[in-house]
Amino acid sequence: MTDNDAPAAIDPVLARYRSSIDNIDAALIHMLAERFRITKAVGSYKADMKLPASDPAREERQIARMRKLAEQAQLDPEFSEKFLRFIIEEVIRHHEQAQDAG
Repeated sequence: MTDNDAPAAIDPVLARYRSSIDNIDAALIHMLAERFRITKAVGSYKADMKLPASDPAREERQIARMRKLAEQAQLDPEFSEKFLRFIIEEVIRHHEQAQDAG
């Protein structure tokens, strides 16, 4: 290994930022996992009760709520909506799978 192949010295400020980002990413994954555990239970319940997999009125209320929260948090509301719509699509897919299995 030559000196040119050695890893660059780690900037301590950048390392602290990256460590914080890594911690936040881990928390996001755990929160999403918990959210999907709950929505899985909702999907099973909906399948048992013969309820539709999707609830468009609820979805739109949630999107409006998330956009408002995003604005309050100084996060781009367009991004928050895209993120939530992605999650909603995945939840609906899981609910449809639960109905097909039931």
